[in-house]
Amino acid sequence: MLKVNAPYDQELIKEVPIVGKEAVEKALKTAYSLFTDQSKWIPAHERIAVLERTMAIMSNRVEELTRLAAHEGGKPYKDSKVEVLRAINGVKLAAEHVSKINGEQIPMGLTKSSENRLAFTTREPIGVVVAISAFNHPLNLIVHQTVTAFAAGCPVIIKPALTTPLSCLAFVDILEEAGIPKGWCQAIICENEVSELLVVDERVNYFSFIGSDRVGWYLRSKLSPGTRCALEHGGAAPVIVEPDADFSSMLPALLQGGFYHSGQVCVSIQRLFVHHSICERLAKQLTEGAKKLVVGNPLDKKTDLGPLILPREVDRVEEWVHEAIQNGAELLCGGQRISDTCYPPTILLNPSLESRVSNLEIFGPVVCIYSYSDRDDAIEIANSLSVHFQAAVFTNDLNIALDTVKKLNATAVMVNDHTAFRVDWMPFGGRDSSGIGMGGIPYSIHEMTREKLMVIKSSKL
Repeated sequence: MLKVNAPYDQELIKEVPIVGKEAVEKALKTAYSLFTDQSKWIPAHERIAVLERTMAIMSNRVEELTRLAAHEGGKPYKDSKVEVLRAINGVKLAAEHVSKINGEQIPMGLTKSSENRLAFTTREPIGVVVAISAFNHPLNLIVHQTVTAFAAGCPVIIKPALTTPLSCLAFVDILEEAGIPKGWCQAIICENEVSELLVVDERVNYFSFIGSDRVGWYLRSKLSPGTRCALEHGGAAPVIVEPDADFSSMLPALLQGGFYHSGQVCVSIQRLFVHHSICERLAKQLTEGAKKLVVGNPLDKKTDLGPLILPREVDRVEEWVHEAIQNGAELLCGGQRISDTCYPPTILLNPSLESRVSNLEIFGPVVCIYSYSDRDDAIEIANSLSVHFQAAVFTNDLNIALDTVKKLNATAVMVNDHTAFRVDWMPFGGRDSSGIGMGGIPYSIHEMTREKLMVIKSSKL
């Protein structure tokens, strides 16, 4: 049995059965038989109806889903509620996008050899989808990896993080209550070694992964020939702050982007490059704001930052921060654990570029500030790591904004907003070691389909 403990106080929430190889084989066999027998494919209008009913059920259980996600994942109640509302909207987006799964006409008659032909493409479901999810958005990530597959017409097998399986199981139950046909969305709670068997099977057509780059790239190397994949890993998001930045709007954005969910977000602000003329002022005001943030029980509606997902993560973050201080960083706030499970908002000024806080993803409530004189030098340092996901620049000069966007190595660059901004209909994903493929509800649906071309030859054309 898997013991699911609350990350804040380690209270046992629930015990969940762990399955083995036999259950994995059964799930794969079920999903594969559904896909290979086209008589079992679900018509578009029925997929839409299931998703609409799912959305209605979720809308009536916002409080229940919010408390469950906050309890097992540690994200504060107010942020978990936003996540639940996002998840509901994600289901809505998937339902709306079913009607947009379409092909196009391919022109013929452009050469002598292509005369008397009519050609067009359609899009078909790619096949069996296997998804491995992460803990930090225990409901919304599950939605992104399951309803996209179902909307595309694919049977999906989802493995949630072992720290946060309950939101996943609750969502699959809701799908079943909404009338999803048996076998079209299966949740597997298994150890990582068993999940590898699920991923590398030749019956899998698409693999969706959210988690560490070490695991993601390893699993990609083991995929069967022809299996398409999307990998979403971490980052160490950089922000460039120019002297003309608007402090009144920037400070709340930096606090949100740096400390939301205690920094346990792949696009959290980690490296803040600030022009030397305003660096002291910004560091002081950001520190004042960070000290006001409330760290505590995620079920308390006043809490701004909850716990880290596991006590060992507190140990790791504390070790990295102390290393940075020993290497010359100035500690502006935080820096000492609150408890075995909670770590305070921490700001470091000018840590060494060799310190782990500067060159590895922290995944904790730590923001590093670096003073710069030349923007191009700051951008060069920002681009120097192997991880490239989302980035940001704060300036009121359009030319500087455009130039910075062009030069930063990132899949998305926010102008006058924090790096963690996201809406679920936009493209979202890392590049280089941060991942491959593109998320976002419509983009995932598109990737989970494939083209088929039909060419009709007739003397009447």
